[in-house]
Amino acid sequence: MIKSNLLDDFISYLNTSRGTSSMTSKEYYYDIRTFFRFILLRKGIVDENEIEDEDDIDIDLVNIDLIKSIDKVDMYAYVSYLDKQRKNNNKTKFRKISSVRTFFNYLTNKIDILEYNPAKDIDMPKIEKTLPVHLSLDEAYKLLDAVEESNSNQVYKARDFAMITIFLNCGIRLSELSGLNVEDIEDDDRMVVTGKGSKERSIYLNKASKEAIDNYLKVRPESQDKALFLSNRLTRISNRQIQRTVEKYVKKAGLDPNKYTVHKLRHTAATLMYQYGGADIRSLQEILGHESVTTTQIYTHITDEGLRSTVESNPLSDYKLESENKKVTK
Repeated sequence: MIKSNLLDDFISYLNTSRGTSSMTSKEYYYDIRTFFRFILLRKGIVDENEIEDEDDIDIDLVNIDLIKSIDKVDMYAYVSYLDKQRKNNNKTKFRKISSVRTFFNYLTNKIDILEYNPAKDIDMPKIEKTLPVHLSLDEAYKLLDAVEESNSNQVYKARDFAMITIFLNCGIRLSELSGLNVEDIEDDDRMVVTGKGSKERSIYLNKASKEAIDNYLKVRPESQDKALFLSNRLTRISNRQIQRTVEKYVKKAGLDPNKYTVHKLRHTAATLMYQYGGADIRSLQEILGHESVTTTQIYTHITDEGLRSTVESNPLSDYKLESENKKVTK
């Protein structure tokens, strides 16, 4: 069995010392479990002919001696396994390998169980940068119109309009919106959002967001729950219910629900703030709650019209030849 239940200790370390969310911690656990199952097969601890499915492999068979036997050859074999057998794309491979690297760094540098880190300096898969999918300004208006024109009762319409308005104007994450409490809406037109790693940040509410929240609070049912947005059971609305709500209105607006998910509304807010609001990269980073400005840069894409406008704004763009034979006088 893994000495001192190292994997559980590692997950506790992520939660307490690094402030990792429970969802992210689960992903680490699943990724490392996949790695251990691969190692048990590769090292011959488990006979692949005796199992029907890799998910049946018990990682309690992993011990500290097995962990110490892992070398870089094993690591690169795992990368190949993810690519050829599991058919993972580069983004998924990058995440899974990063999880294992973090685990081995913990064993080597945090609790001194290992002297040698086999995951150190492992080449990572290249991730192609793609422009984020987002609603155009006209499509964002259509989405808001779809909520206003719905036949929902007054409470649900006000709630749904407030949620979608906040997504489109403030660019917060799904978990951040569902986690909002009434007390997080402050009197000076700001809201306090708890983001990744339980880090709080303050976001100013523009006129539309403030008005939408105020209208909802006027009809919000009485509840013992401190959550800002309530379900029909008068408890905190779930992430899944928010996703279904957004999907409903995206369809109603005549848009593709497979293309425009809740997270794409976050992309939309960031893109519109950058393109129309003149937001600089650092301000956008603060609003979105990104650890690194590199993450924020994916939102600073510019449309072809923007590129055309930038080139045409050059003061020399109006310069014309008086004749074909015009020459520059030296």
